[in-house]
Amino acid sequence: MTDPRPICALGAAAPQCCRIGAVTLTENADLGLASLALRRGAALPQIGVALPGPGGWAEGSGIAAFWTGPEQWMVEFPGRAAADVAGELIAAAPGCSITEQTDGFVAFEIAASESQLLALLSRLVNIDPARLGPGTATRTGFHHMSVFVIRRAADRLALIGMRSAAGTIWHALVEAARRQEVPA
Repeated sequence: MTDPRPICALGAAAPQCCRIGAVTLTENADLGLASLALRRGAALPQIGVALPGPGGWAEGSGIAAFWTGPEQWMVEFPGRAAADVAGELIAAAPGCSITEQTDGFVAFEIAASESQLLALLSRLVNIDPARLGPGTATRTGFHHMSVFVIRRAADRLALIGMRSAAGTIWHALVEAARRQEVPA
């Protein structure tokens, strides 16, 4: 018989968390996501966060957003993965195209000192870590796939990728953190 209980992207009942030296990696299973695109002639909606421009990420009233393309954003709803975030966004942004994205993506949060975070980032993706300051986001290649990298703060980074590749992303994050770890 099929077990109808929900599982996290990495296949467990609870999100995975791993501490390697001073780096903490956490599967963020509670992040709700919805994409928002302006339709031709539509005004910029007021959704509780100022929608950022190219390369930007912004936090607002219980939500955050990052730019994904011209007149397109991914809207984050922390702690709301089980809610109808697309329905809420449709109500707040009439005339916009909204698509539920929560179950299509996996989010991993990375916490470390700024220097360790930048060193880890340089091992993970082909972008200049110095150009990815707090409040920025970009889409980049990661192994054989594309991911969003969001710099939430000086000491926090999020990596959002396809849910179907959750195991591959997690493995790469853990291995990069292990290679970076300095023995005590």
